[in-house]
Amino acid sequence: MKKILIAYGTTEGQTEKIADVIADSLRGRGLDATMLDLRDSQDEALDAYDGVIVGGSIHVGKHDKRVVDFVEKNRGTLTSRPSAFFSVSLDARSATGEAEKYVDEFEEQTGWRPAKVALFAGALLFTQYGFVKRLMMKRIAAGKPGTLGTDTSRDYVYTEWDGVRRFAEDFAAGLSAPGA
Repeated sequence: MKKILIAYGTTEGQTEKIADVIADSLRGRGLDATMLDLRDSQDEALDAYDGVIVGGSIHVGKHDKRVVDFVEKNRGTLTSRPSAFFSVSLDARSATGEAEKYVDEFEEQTGWRPAKVALFAGALLFTQYGFVKRLMMKRIAAGKPGTLGTDTSRDYVYTEWDGVRRFAEDFAAGLSAPGA
């Protein structure tokens, strides 16, 4: 059974939820999927895995520092085996050019050019924010293109779960392709 690591950095938990759906999808395809929250450790031995998926969320216009550090530290291993990256941001919902720019900057910064990249929309979890963050996120949402919710009495999840599952299934299919 092929072993896949899903390493992720999350701030508010949406990236972890996406990683969990990816892991479940991979397990459904007969793969051994292990999740690693990069807050807990960055010292996982990647040689034990047949493939690696890395995920990170955008905050203040940048990917999580732990994700950047993990990729920089493991760039050689990530390049030598099937690997993929997913980026989570509100911009992935309607401003895909901006979301793509974040990935381009990440690739430039880390030197890693994953074969598969996915952009997933995140969430506005107003009911979980403190007062100041709630107001700040409402201003950010109001200034974004498209129609992001600004009713701070509720949460908005914009992640397109079928797209997350397709990303995982495409990664799994690539593992069984000739030459993989």
